[in-house]
Amino acid sequence: MADAVERPDGLNVEEDSVVLDARGLRALAHPMRVQLVGLLRKYGPSTATRLAERLGVNSGTASYHLRQLGAAGFVEEDTERGNARERWWRSVHRTTWFNDPELAEREPEAALAYQQSIAAIYTLRTRQTLNELQTMPRAWRNTFDMSDSALRLTPEEAAALYQELAEVVARYRRDAPETAASAPEGAERVTVITQILPELDAPAASSPSSGPQEEEGNPTP
Repeated sequence: MADAVERPDGLNVEEDSVVLDARGLRALAHPMRVQLVGLLRKYGPSTATRLAERLGVNSGTASYHLRQLGAAGFVEEDTERGNARERWWRSVHRTTWFNDPELAEREPEAALAYQQSIAAIYTLRTRQTLNELQTMPRAWRNTFDMSDSALRLTPEEAAALYQELAEVVARYRRDAPETAASAPEGAERVTVITQILPELDAPAASSPSSGPQEEEGNPTP
């Protein structure tokens, strides 16, 4: 799946990352293309046929979208693996960054389609892990977590929170097919998904009530 994150202001972008421009945003405004890029980043170079099998589509459809991604600079042909009968593809970048409010305003439909695709992929990842959870070793089952915390922040505080979280994640070992062999014994791929979701329809604080206040523990909106 796609390793896509939005860049908070002031956070450096890795050299092997791509920052979306208008062309790139339009190219990724299709859920299958987001998935194809993500699969190549997760598993390494592959063919349209193998990618199509993972996605449950025909190879012609996968080939078409790979060519579109290639034209936009997200994937490229792996000439060291390919031959006259089999064309291999690899991802050009490790991560994607999208944090341009002006671009989102200029390309609202493409921006929404891209972000909806990312949200759908995050949901799919969660479901896949849940389906496999009971067959995982206990040590890994104990690391699984789904939690949410309701905060009341200013936009500046929310931006600071995002950057702090990003800095924490950046301290840990990144995963890539070509570096997996050098990881410590017992290390597996772990996906960390962070979301900051403004909920502007939540009621604002009002004057203190004279009635009794009810305390809640670990609420889930």
